[in-house]
Amino acid sequence: MSLSQRLAEHVRACFTGLWIESHEHEDALAEMAQLCRQQDWQMAVWDVEQGLRLANQPDQAGTDAGGSDPLAAIRSVNALATPDGSALLVLTNFHRFLNSAEIVQALARQIAAGKQNRTFIVILSPVVQIPVELEKLFAVLEHDLPDQAQLQQIAQGIATESGELPDGDALQRVLEASAGLTRYEAENAFSLSLVRHQRIEPQAIWELKSQMLKKSGLLTLHQGSETFADLGGLETLKSFCKRALRRTGGSDPLRRPRGVALVSPPGCGKTAFCKALGRETGRPTLVLDVGTLMGSLVGQSESQTRQALRIIDAMQPAVLMIDEIDKALSGVAGGGQGDSGVSSRMFGNLLTWLSDHTSDVFVVTTANSIDRLPPEFFRSERFDGVFMLDLPAATERRSIWRMYIERFGLDTDQKLPADTDWTGAEVRSCCRLAALLELPLVEAANNVVPVAITAAESVSRLRTWASGRCLSASQPGVYSNAKGGSVKPARSVSRDPSQK
Repeated sequence: MSLSQRLAEHVRACFTGLWIESHEHEDALAEMAQLCRQQDWQMAVWDVEQGLRLANQPDQAGTDAGGSDPLAAIRSVNALATPDGSALLVLTNFHRFLNSAEIVQALARQIAAGKQNRTFIVILSPVVQIPVELEKLFAVLEHDLPDQAQLQQIAQGIATESGELPDGDALQRVLEASAGLTRYEAENAFSLSLVRHQRIEPQAIWELKSQMLKKSGLLTLHQGSETFADLGGLETLKSFCKRALRRTGGSDPLRRPRGVALVSPPGCGKTAFCKALGRETGRPTLVLDVGTLMGSLVGQSESQTRQALRIIDAMQPAVLMIDEIDKALSGVAGGGQGDSGVSSRMFGNLLTWLSDHTSDVFVVTTANSIDRLPPEFFRSERFDGVFMLDLPAATERRSIWRMYIERFGLDTDQKLPADTDWTGAEVRSCCRLAALLELPLVEAANNVVPVAITAAESVSRLRTWASGRCLSASQPGVYSNAKGGSVKPARSVSRDPSQK
């Protein structure tokens, strides 16, 4: 439903206190003014700069409204009341004045009086900051961001010359790239693309969206050149994700892929896989650092978590990477007592979103330890699969050696060092040190101590936990540590001992 439809319903139901959350005040005001003209309602708008003015006469300042006095503006709404109609007073950015006890009291009194003469107080603000005294008196409405049809209308208004606006699949990519932008931001992005490319292209739009994410401080947009060719092994995981993202289910949210959870010892390629997945599937990769959501004020962390999730939904289609979630939410395992339950509440918000979100966002989380995460995190329908990225097998290590030897310009005919239980990160480190110190790989390996030795206990514990619980990232089937990380076939079933 549009903003005007929801507003009309609430006015007819006589909700005399309405709070509209919007970052596009001019568009919201225009939509409300059009509704009031259609319904023959009175509407006045107040802001601290221009004072009170009637909606149909934007250049006329109210001479009896007390100018920039917010108290006088609240009291003026009764002068707009008519015997048979409704009157709306829209207070723009009025959250700035709600620290005053007089204004809070005046609003409470006017909202109660509005039931008698059908006068409505509407606060238009980019944030919802309602004082506790007024919480039960206001209904909150959201001014939605433009959908694809509206974005296409904006693009058609900007691209007036032939050939400036693509069609078919190219137009669909432009509209998908524009998702999450306000109308004002979309106009700027389309105009920038015309100046830079002489046509509307997704690249300029993503540049502006990256700036938008930086301003929020809650998410970042990864724009790298990594591909699956830069990753040795993990063939089953690569195939699974590419197939899932090819079949997005169209407009049916029930058939959209949800994501994967990756667990492994450090250095086995979890983060590199996340960064490469978006480029391989043609989706932007959003990076959520849970630590940045933590705030110093009461309730700020939970509020920023909800805001970040709303931004993620608006950025669809996308790949969302939550790296090392076990460290970010380490307080959950202890019940959140050390931080007054903040991490538990944030984790609850995240779990609810993972289960319920209908946006086309493919989530990839990584963890090095499962001790800090509760078991409900890994349950079905939060993820399409939980994969164990074990220490690479011999064949995988050989492909990793070839890749990094070529990348660092080393001699391809030299002898390789003993690399049992090495991770991909350790192979890369050996090749980099060999190039840096101008040493053979065998000698450079003396400076590398694998994580399988330095963290042998935690690696063993993780492999034991993952056995039978996770899918293997390297081979089809369920991961099994029965034979040092071998894989149990996916379709294997236990038989009755009496059966031959």
